[in-house]
Amino acid sequence: MSVSVMPMSKPGQATAAVSATGLRKSYGDKTVLDGIDLHIPTGSVFALLGPNGAGKTTTVQILSTLVSADADSGEVRVAGHSLGAEPQAVRAAIGVTGQFSAVDGLITGEENMLLMADLHHLTKKEGRRVATELLERFDLTDAAKKPASTYSGGMKRRLDIAMTLVGDPRIIFLDEPTTGLDPRSRHTMWGIIRALVSDGVTVLLTTQYLEEADELADRIAVLNDGKIAAEGTPDELKRIVPGGHIRLRFTDPDAYRSAATALQVAGRDDEALVLQVPSDGGQRELRAVLDLLDSVDVEADELTVHTPDLDDVFFALTGPAGTVDSPKENAR
Repeated sequence: MSVSVMPMSKPGQATAAVSATGLRKSYGDKTVLDGIDLHIPTGSVFALLGPNGAGKTTTVQILSTLVSADADSGEVRVAGHSLGAEPQAVRAAIGVTGQFSAVDGLITGEENMLLMADLHHLTKKEGRRVATELLERFDLTDAAKKPASTYSGGMKRRLDIAMTLVGDPRIIFLDEPTTGLDPRSRHTMWGIIRALVSDGVTVLLTTQYLEEADELADRIAVLNDGKIAAEGTPDELKRIVPGGHIRLRFTDPDAYRSAATALQVAGRDDEALVLQVPSDGGQRELRAVLDLLDSVDVEADELTVHTPDLDDVFFALTGPAGTVDSPKENAR
């Protein structure tokens, strides 16, 4: 499908937790990121979507100082610090949880937490206090003395995020945090992410689950071939794909005919007394339809607005599933 992508609205003057201009990354002659711009407001969830090899993980690796950007990249700032000039300050402000858990299965959950506290140079008393509070917060107190290897996938993921929070980061990069989890554990993780954001934490999320981005993200950027194909709120993105419509159902045949005449609708079902009006789902178009019905003194018995979902947006913007761009880019 060919889609004309309109510019999405920008998040005004909101303070940026992460900002990047012209971010670039190449491995040899293979371009992974081709000059992308990012503006992630503080205290929000920003999701990166894209096919395998689109550059999602590379973006996270660069912003978390694990991989360097190309020399000709523009300015990148994380938590107000220059990524190139102040990498230590950036590391102190962020937390990173990848698709593959950093939990050590040979030691207990509590020992994992205390090890992380040591890495953050907390005193023994402070480290034990923080570990206890986080284990309780993530419902892991009963399992704290058990080897992490005995934990379920959802428990390991919760422990992984709890370990990330030991350093009290204000920005967290979650690289496919629910991959491999069952639906119940995934929903539990969504609740954890929402709670973090309600506390003022900023979350950059990469995910292969479009429903997850729809549920959690304030804004979404779709990466394709190293570029941002579109960016906006979930609702804004859904409106750029054709196929949206307003469905009107009537029980009175006379009202149905009057509405069909007023709306000059091509999509009509005379047997079911249903009219289908093309619409992007926006308030203005809905109001225009209602005003036309009012003009002929007709009221629909049922009105529903149908918009494409993120699956439609994803396939329209990215086409066939991509392949991995580079051996250094994890399959996504």
